[in-house]
Formats: sequence, C-alpha cells, structure tokens
Amino acid sequence: MVARRHALLGLVVVLSAGGCSSSDDAAETPGLADRGTVLTTVKPARQDLSNTISLAGKVTINPVFGIVAPTGGELRWVSRSLPKEPDDTPVWVASVWHDGIPRRVEIPAGSVFAGRLMDDHATVTKGMPIVSATHAGYGIEADIDSAQAYRISGAVQQVQAQIKNGPGPFKCKPLGTIAALPAGTVPQPVTTTTAPAPNSSGGLNVQTAPDPALGGDSGAGSEPTGLRLVCVPPGSIKLINGADVTLELITDKASKVLVLPVEAVAGSQGKGKVDLVVGEGQTRKTIDVTLGISDGKVIEIKKGLKGDETVAVPGPNLPTPEPTQ
Repeated sequence: MVARRHALLGLVVVLSAGGCSSSDDAAETPGLADRGTVLTTVKPARQDLSNTISLAGKVTINPVFGIVAPTGGELRWVSRSLPKEPDDTPVWVASVWHDGIPRRVEIPAGSVFAGRLMDDHATVTKGMPIVSATHAGYGIEADIDSAQAYRISGAVQQVQAQIKNGPGPFKCKPLGTIAALPAGTVPQPVTTTTAPAPNSSGGLNVQTAPDPALGGDSGAGSEPTGLRLVCVPPGSIKLINGADVTLELITDKASKVLVLPVEAVAGSQGKGKVDLVVGEGQTRKTIDVTLGISDGKVIEIKKGLKGDETVAVPGPNLPTPEPTQ
C-alpha cells in the first residue's frame, strides 16, 4: 500500500513538471512576411496560345448590327434606292474615298439596310461604324463589356455556339462590328402629336415618322447601343427565340510564344509591367513589357523579357489614379 502511494505521488510530480512552462519559454506565434517579400516566383515559358473568350448570348429575331468604314476618308452614300428585302448577294450602300480611290461599303447577303450612322460627305476613320443593317431571320446576340472588347479587338476569327439544352456546338458566322453603334442605329418609332383642328376646340392626331431610308435623324435618333456580338448559325440548326446560348470566341492564335501567368503581369492590353526577382536578397525590380494575346490564364510577352528571368507573383500594383475634380 505504501509503495502504491509513492508511485502515484511520483506520477503527479512528473505530470506537473511537464505541464508547466515559464514566461521565458513562451511558444512563438507565426507572423506576416515583411512587405515586399517574394513568396512565389515563375519563369517565362513558350507555348501555343489562343485568345479564347466565353460570352452569354440569346437567340433573337432580326438582329441589328453595324458595318464599319474599310478605310479613313470621305463617306459618300449611293444615290439609288436600296432593296427593302434581303438579297442573295451583298448590296453596295456607300463608298469611302481616300486619295482619290473609292472603297465600297456593302451590306452582307441576307440582310437589309437599317440606317445611316454618319452624314453624307462626313470624314470617317477606319473601323468607325457608319451604317446599320438588319439580318433577316434568326441570329444570336451577346453583350460584351469593355474589358472583353479590348481582348476581342474587333477581329473574331472563329465563333462556336452551344444552345442550352439544345443543339451544339456549331459554328456561328459573326456579322459586322462589336463596337457600340451611335444614335440612328434603329429608325425612330412612329410618334403621335396633337395639333389643333380648324374651327374646333379639340385636336387632330398627326402621326410622324422619319424616312426609314435615312435611318432617322442622326442628331435625335436612338440612344447608342452597348458593345455587342451578332452571329448567324447554319440554316440546319433549329432555333427558338429567346433561348440561352454560350458562345466561345477565338480572336487570335500564336505559336510558340513567350508567356507568363496573368497574375504575374500588371496590365492586359498593349503595355504592361512585371516584377523581376534579382540578387540574393530576392528584391523586386519593376520593368515594362509589351503584351500580346491572352487566353485568360496566361498572357503573351512580346517584348521586355528574354525567357530566363525569374518573375514575382503576384505582379506589381499599378498606381491608383487621382480622383478627377
């Protein structure tokens, strides 16, 4: 019995000694790394790259799209009457004259003239929307935000469409430009005004509407549209108006180009910046780079890097612009 008590007493003493600690032996807690410390790095790599963008669209009827000036110069509209029904061949509607040479502006087959976006003899620049057209029949429309618009850059090489719970994927032919169309895109609706009738205290309803051939008064036409892609699927595809569609756009392709993860680059179009990790102290050095296409995961580095550098992730923070007064 005495031996048992001594054993228990010894156990209590050992546990007490092991469970106590002095303030001098307090456990260390993890802290944050110093500002500017490099935590992750990456090296440039070479790979084939496609600029691919996904858009949410809908099936629609008779979508309106814009056609741009093929070159800069003076715009001159044709003086003849234009067909009111879609033609099987492109329809010539205007010319842009540059250095004495005219460049034709045509509405694609299967569409009809919807309105002028610029006045006759106006000076235009290349890529400016100058005329709107209406595609006859089903089409697919998708709205585009400004960030996506700069990735598309007006040059859509290929569009694949998938209708939700429906046909697809299938090729969809893009029409016109993605640029927002200015006022005058859609002819003004018929308006009703009240004018006093002769020898009467009442009024006379007078309906007025602009000449549809001119697309309405360019100074008081429709509000500018948003950025939008319009494309036409093959005739064999069954479409239902209002159905949801996912569009995948390929706007550009490049082979064996130098790329970095998008997280390592500040900027997304044209010029950008990256942080190089230099020296044994792992310090950052910010340099300028020229950017190319991106697939949303990596981005092409056209100039500024050789390929053997060590780049910090995330990339540098661009300075916040001062608020305008």
